[in-house]
This record gives sequence, C-alpha cells and structure tokens, in this order.
Amino acid sequence: MATLTVFTPAYNRAHTLSRTYESLKRQSCKDFVWLIVDDGSQDNTAELVKKWQKQKNGFEIRYVYKKNGGMHTAHNVAYEKIDTELNVCIDSDDCMADEAVKKILDIWKEVKEQGYAGLIGLDADFEGNIIGNGFDEKLKETTLMGYYASGGSGDKKLVYRTDVIKQYPPYPVFEGERYVALAYKYRLIDQDYKLAVLNEVLCNVEYQADGSSGTMWKQYLLYPKGFAFWRKICMQYPVSKKRLIIDCIHYCSSSQIAKDKHYIKKSPKKLLTLLCVPLGYALTKYVNNKVAKM
Repeated sequence: MATLTVFTPAYNRAHTLSRTYESLKRQSCKDFVWLIVDDGSQDNTAELVKKWQKQKNGFEIRYVYKKNGGMHTAHNVAYEKIDTELNVCIDSDDCMADEAVKKILDIWKEVKEQGYAGLIGLDADFEGNIIGNGFDEKLKETTLMGYYASGGSGDKKLVYRTDVIKQYPPYPVFEGERYVALAYKYRLIDQDYKLAVLNEVLCNVEYQADGSSGTMWKQYLLYPKGFAFWRKICMQYPVSKKRLIIDCIHYCSSSQIAKDKHYIKKSPKKLLTLLCVPLGYALTKYVNNKVAKM
C-alpha cells in the first residue's frame, strides 16, 4: 500500500487537470495514489482519467464520480475513500511541486512518532513566488490558526494523517447550498494537534477567475447557511478578540441573509451577537453592492 494519497476534487477542469497529472508524473518518488473526486463534471474529465489509468506512470489512479455538491462534499467523499497513512489535496488547476512527494515522506519519517497531525508546507505561484508569507527558519511546529494569528498569511499546503482527519465530523451539507469552509475541519484539529513545519514549496497554484476564491462575494450571498455555520465555529474557537468580533459580524450578516430568525439564540456568544446585529446589516449591504458591481 502507498503511504500518501494525493486527492484532487474536480469540477469541469479537464482543461487544467492535465497539468496536475503531468506534475505527478514528474515526481521521483511514486509512493502515492492519485484520487480524483469528480464533483459532477459535464466535460470530458472522466474520459481523460480513463486514458491516464491505462498508461504506465508508476502510481495508481483512482476515480470517483459524485453528484455536484461543492468542494467540501468532494472532500467528504475523498476522506471516506482514502486508506493511506497520509493525504494531501492538490486542486485540479494546480501542480504538485517537483520532488514534493519525496520531501513530504522524508520529513514524515523524522517526525511521525512525535504526535503531529501532519505537516504544513508552502504554496507558490507558477513563477515560484511564495503565496503570502514563508515560515520563520526557527519555526518547527505550529497549528494552522496559530500561524495566521502570529502574522502569517497566504494559502498553505496541508498534509494530514488520515487517521486524524477521520476523527472529526464530515463537512455539513445544507440543502440548496454548495459551500462550507474547508478550514472547519482544520480548526477542530488545531484544538488537539500541532503540525510539523516543512519549509518547502509543495504546490504551485493558479487562481481561476471562476474558482472559489474568484467568486467568493457571490458565494457569500448564495450560500449563507454554510457561511453562518463556519463563523459560528470560529466564534467557538476564537484566535483573538478582534477576530472574534469580525466573525460575529459575519455570522450576523450570513444569518440575516439566510433569514434565520433564531440566530442570536443559536450563537455561542449571544450578547456579542446582539450588539453586532446592526453591523451585520451594514456588512450585508456592502456585500450586495460588491456583487452588483461585478
């Protein structure tokens, strides 16, 4: 059995998925499985994967098709299927950095007995520029939220132990909605485990105009229950007083958009939520204006 699963949620990404595949073929260490979770694609993703499965590439390719439900539901399916010791998500428009698998498995051999949930590494763009901040050379371990709370920024690549990721509840599914923050699971894991720092680029990323990052304002209006759920989790496990207030304002706004009449009662910080109600309405107005200008 392989040690690592590289899993890739894909939705109509046949035009970019090939470069993900090519980046995996370039890995010198082939001790991994590639799991593609097709989130209801209507392009030729399935045909492409079938062709690749017949090629001699040095690693197993698994393919699972599911009804479209959003990135978080694809992650749920992936975590159900993964049976390797470690897993990492490489998106369908990204590339695994050269030698990334070897770097992951080499450091994991050194730290696996120290009780970490996994590893945290770097993302870079296709020109090699680090996304956000790098890691301080003295930083050997951290939680994800601890990293950001101490001034870190930018997306980071997370490699988790599969037994750890499966300890926590799946991402919830709200009828008619297709978004829940992936950080939900990571925030829960942060309460119990730390991550070993791997100060290496593990993934080269390119943000698509029609991707999750590029359409976030619209998603805020389309999927308010998912956003309210995430903000409630953030309020339960705050990283700072300032961030708690910001999350509470967002919770109010999303709950108001969702027309949830009982959101103050459901809040883990009821008094603060009551105080933030008018700011929630102001944020909703701001978001509506942003979307109207798109």
